[in-house]
Amino acid sequence: MMSKDRLYDRLENEPGDFVFDERVVRVFPDMINRSVPGYALVVRMLGLLARRYAQDDSVLYDLGCSLGAVALAMSQAVRARRVRIVAVDNAPAMIARLDALLAERVAPDDVPIRTRCDDVLNCAIENASVVALNFTLQFVDPGFRHLLLQRIAEGLRPGGVLLLSEKVCFAAAAEQRLQAEWHHDFKRAQGYSELEIARKRDALENVMQPDSLPQQRQRLMDTGFGPVFQWYQGFNFVSLIAFRQGR
Repeated sequence: MMSKDRLYDRLENEPGDFVFDERVVRVFPDMINRSVPGYALVVRMLGLLARRYAQDDSVLYDLGCSLGAVALAMSQAVRARRVRIVAVDNAPAMIARLDALLAERVAPDDVPIRTRCDDVLNCAIENASVVALNFTLQFVDPGFRHLLLQRIAEGLRPGGVLLLSEKVCFAAAAEQRLQAEWHHDFKRAQGYSELEIARKRDALENVMQPDSLPQQRQRLMDTGFGPVFQWYQGFNFVSLIAFRQGR
């Protein structure tokens, strides 16, 4: 049963930096759906895009998989033959919970999912047709983002795609302010208090470092991708599909 996210509704304790620990795991589905506009839609569409671009005899990756929403969507949607999905996360609590969810699943026709508890920077990408980074890159040290994307591009087969979703920032101060305000309006509408919004923002400040959309596009082009298309935006959250160059 999904627990309600109340992690930041008390003043008793300092929030500290955001950590994907057991407390977050218990409330994560509620937290992500109430924090990211259109999250459930994005996950469903990633499954459909994976169905379109998955190739026979290849591997699909969900990097920074958390509780495996994207891996599960791909598993249910993909029709390519002799494929498997690798779901990677560096939070032991997330992988433990995902393993438990997968053990309960009875879906013989779905693509098998193999979990791995590791840093995405340590994950070898091999024979891939689809790689998903769904709100993951923003948590990677900015100094290593170029390297990660380069490794993904090198591990993709011709015709392979990267499915990238990120929170973004905006160069124009007025747009940045408005997008942040609209996002906060969304969270208020989901039942979060001013205290919860402010405390979670403080907790994420040193952990999540978003880039602008032009920065995202340029980095993708510089690391072996192109063309790059944006297919979704919900306030300051965007989803892109990037094709491996030379497809």
